Amino acid sequence: METLYQEVSRLRANYESLQRSQRHMLGEDLESLNLKELQHLEKQLDRTLSQARQRKTEVMLERLEGLRKKEQDLGEINKQLKSKLEEHGQCTKAIQEPGNPSTVARDNQLKVHTPQTNHKDSEPNLQMGYNQPLAPEEAMATRNFAGGSSRNQGWLL
Repeated sequence: METLYQEVSRLRANYESLQRSQRHMLGEDLESLNLKELQHLEKQLDRTLSQARQRKTEVMLERLEGLRKKEQDLGEINKQLKSKLEEHGQCTKAIQEPGNPSTVARDNQLKVHTPQTNHKDSEPNLQMGYNQPLAPEEAMATRNFAGGSSRNQGWLL
């Protein structure tokens, strides 16, 4: 039982010492400190401040490295998208050139199919070639060549 009492006394003294140290770190109750204790407190604060600045610098450098990596990844994605856009632009240019053999061949293969329902309420379905499905890029290019959006396809009838 006496050992528990000693343990409690030791913990209480430690707790009070930590509270006093915390108050000193916060700039409170400094009147009771002598010059040597004030210098020790100043060194301790300087070390703590230095450690905090060092840790903040490390965190900022890690974040900067992450942002540089993200920038490189986005640059690569941008290059890929530009090359796809250039390829798509070349395909669209080839489609829009009059007298182009591929354009003439496509025009000859263009078929307009309408359902057997009321023609005023429905829009035609365009198909290229021999019932071959179109890739989305080709469908868009064909629609643009034919006059724009699907609302303007009525003149093809």
